[in-house]
Amino acid sequence: MTKRKRQTFDPSLKLEVVRMIKEQGLSVQHVSESMSIGQTAIRRWLAQYGAEQNGQPGIGKPLTAEQQRIRQLELENQQLRQDGDHLKKSLGLLCPRNEMTYQLIRQLQKEAIPILQSCRVLNVSRSGYYEAQRRPAKPVACKAGVHLRAAFSASQQSYGSRRLVTAMANAGFHLGRYKVRSLMRQAGLKPVWKRKFVHTTDSKHDLPIAANVLNRQFNPSAPNLAYATDITYIRTGAGWLYLAIVLDLYARKVVGWAMAPSMPAKLVCDALNMAIQQRRPAPGLIVHSDRGSQYASELYQDLLSRHGFVCSMSRKGNCWDNAVAERFFLNLKMERVWQRQYANHAEAKADITDYIVGFYNCKRINSVLGNLPPAIYERTMAAREPIVVSEIT
Repeated sequence: MTKRKRQTFDPSLKLEVVRMIKEQGLSVQHVSESMSIGQTAIRRWLAQYGAEQNGQPGIGKPLTAEQQRIRQLELENQQLRQDGDHLKKSLGLLCPRNEMTYQLIRQLQKEAIPILQSCRVLNVSRSGYYEAQRRPAKPVACKAGVHLRAAFSASQQSYGSRRLVTAMANAGFHLGRYKVRSLMRQAGLKPVWKRKFVHTTDSKHDLPIAANVLNRQFNPSAPNLAYATDITYIRTGAGWLYLAIVLDLYARKVVGWAMAPSMPAKLVCDALNMAIQQRRPAPGLIVHSDRGSQYASELYQDLLSRHGFVCSMSRKGNCWDNAVAERFFLNLKMERVWQRQYANHAEAKADITDYIVGFYNCKRINSVLGNLPPAIYERTMAAREPIVVSEIT
């Protein structure tokens, strides 16, 4: 019996995982499922981080008193923002109609909170509230409509009618697509996004170009046989932020990512290194990208050679050769980025990490995977039968 090799992780990856949980509020279970790291290891890293906070040896060097004070102020700022948005977010999740807002104001009044303050926080007029009290009560909204609005809110207001049909079926409501579309119109539910463009691929260089080994074979028979990687841009108030991702094509799962204010070769290497740390792929893995200078660079090619990976590149000017990565970026921007206005890079990094770890990998319905999220699809397929690894030709 072959002894299983124990996984080792870099201190930088450990700190990144701890920050996801401590600073962004992600659960240990979500991070564990999304990054394929055991919960026991993550909890041990959290304990080490706590020891570091108390001046004891932990991950890396102990923080100075000034660093601890800065971190404490950041946490207090984050808590104040969350407290200020709590009532509005909670109300939006329950129901966006004024009737629910007025009901909440009545409940707050019982707790000695003045009507003036409640109306100001919930952004409704006092005259409208008092007028609603004099009107006769309306019939309660249908149960299906409430669940539809809840499913739409849980999807970060990104699901259209097709995915909402699946989400409603999972909640026990078997509705047709046209009925769902009708309910969406009645409730005013409509995903809204607008497109912005920035050039990220520079294929006008003299560096060596690899052949298209993947050749659009986007459905490998097992995990860690073929990865797709690409770069995109994110608009923030502090300037552009660039995101590099690595997708395992088997389950369309994001297994590595990195963000930076510029696009050096190190950016794509950091994303691939995260994937290697998480998945430990064997030599022979196909890593597909476009012909950008970052992917043709000596630094990136040396990383592939060191691990025995096969480099694959799209044909010139052909975005369809890397369609899976392109589609992920479109989903990310439609469902999250284009609905936000990021003040700075840190805010964008936190929100995009939350999308990948807390939503896309673990919760988002993917029609290619039989309407299952990537992490659940991987577990389901692994439990059905032993995976036979076959090479992509």
